[in-house]
Amino acid sequence: MNSESFRDYCLQKRSVTESFPFGEETLVFKVGNKIFALLALDSYPSTANLKCDPDRAVTLRENFPLQIYPGYHMNKKHWNTLNITQLPENLVRELIDHSYELVVKGLPKKVQAFINAKE
Repeated sequence: MNSESFRDYCLQKRSVTESFPFGEETLVFKVGNKIFALLALDSYPSTANLKCDPDRAVTLRENFPLQIYPGYHMNKKHWNTLNITQLPENLVRELIDHSYELVVKGLPKKVQAFINAKE
């Protein structure tokens, strides 16, 4: 998956916004004003940070040691950095979905209801 495909997939999700709060090198995707993905625009290969269940994060890092590792500049227990161009596109999409769902699940119930009601 390339950076443009990553961005397009993130923006297809409900109530997602994008911004550059950390500078023009890092594109940040939020839902309910909480970050669920960060895309490094200046890295090669292309990398992204995604939130992940801690147990699943360990398994992913073991199975893909060169492509998935503890989140760069993030909480290493809950975030992974992925070399998105070196992983199967369906896996990257699945991990984007997982990150998005984890963040939505942690939002207040009213915000969750608003996001889920949007079409």
